[in-house]
Amino acid sequence: MDYQNKLILAPMVRVGTLPFRLLSADYGADITYSEEIIDHKFVKCVRRINESIGSIDFVDKGTENVVFRTCQEEQDRVVFQIGTSDAVRALTAAQIVCNDVAAIDINMGCPKAFSISGGMGAALLSKPELIHDILTTLKRNLDTPVTCKIRLLKSPSDTVELARRIEKTGVSALAVHGRKVEDRPRDPARWNEITDVVAALSIPVIVNGDVFEYEDFQRIKGATGASSVMVARGALWNASIFSPEGKLPWEEVKREYVRKSFIWDNCIKSTKHTLREMISHYSSLELPEGKAVIKSDTLADLAEYYGVR
Repeated sequence: MDYQNKLILAPMVRVGTLPFRLLSADYGADITYSEEIIDHKFVKCVRRINESIGSIDFVDKGTENVVFRTCQEEQDRVVFQIGTSDAVRALTAAQIVCNDVAAIDINMGCPKAFSISGGMGAALLSKPELIHDILTTLKRNLDTPVTCKIRLLKSPSDTVELARRIEKTGVSALAVHGRKVEDRPRDPARWNEITDVVAALSIPVIVNGDVFEYEDFQRIKGATGASSVMVARGALWNASIFSPEGKLPWEEVKREYVRKSFIWDNCIKSTKHTLREMISHYSSLELPEGKAVIKSDTLADLAEYYGVR
C-alpha cells in the first residue's frame, strides 16, 4: 500500500459498505475504508464466495447475516477497519480477512458511546500500552499492512507523543482526525495541531476533517504537510467529490449508489440509512422522496422508485 498523495474515503458506520466504496472509487478515491467492524462480531464469521453476485462474503455463523462484503475489484485498495480493545481478538479478526483486503486499520478515534463503553475507539487514546500491544501483535503476525486512526488529544504535545509511540510499533501510516473527542462536527478541524504530528513522524500521516470540495484535498494537504487526505461527510453527501472534473449533481450520484446497492445486494437498512443522510443534507425527509425511502422494504422498492436496474 502506498499512502503518498492519496484521496481516501474515511470509515463511516453503516455507510462504508461495498456499494459506497465502489461508488467512491469510480469517482476517484484511491483508498477506501470499510465501516468499523467490531472484533467480537467478526471472529464468529466464516468466509464464503457468493457466486451469484461475484462477491466475497464474511458471514455470521449463527445468523447467516453478511457482516462484511468485498470483491476482487477493490482488493488492492480496501482497508478493513476493526473496532477492538484486545490484541488477541483483533489478531483473530484480522487473520480471517487479511488475504482479501489491502490493509488492516484499528479504530482509535470513534467518540460514540457504543464504542467507548466497550473500551474501543477513542477509549484507546488514554491507554498507550494497550495501543502498543494491539499494533505490535498485528505487526508481528500479519504480512498485510497495519494502520490506525486517532483523534487529537487534550494538548498538541500529548498527540505528538502518542503518534511517536504508534510509529514505533511499525505501522505503515497514521490517520489523524483534526478534532478532539469532545469536539462536534460543526467545530473547525485544528490543522495546526496535525502539522505538529506530521513534522514529528517519518511515516505517512493521513489528515481527516473538513473536506467538502475537491480543492480542499490540496489545500489541506498543503496546510498540514500530510501525505494524504481522508474525507467522510463530504463524500457521504456527494461521492463525486473525489473527481478532479468537479462534483456531479447529487441526484445522479444518488441513483448510481442505489444501482450499486441493488447489484451487490447491499443490506437494505444500510442503504436506507445512507440515502436518508444524503437526502437530509440537501432536502427534507418529510418530502415525497424521503417518505418513499423510509417506506421502502426492499432494494427492489428503492430501485423502482429511482428508476434504476
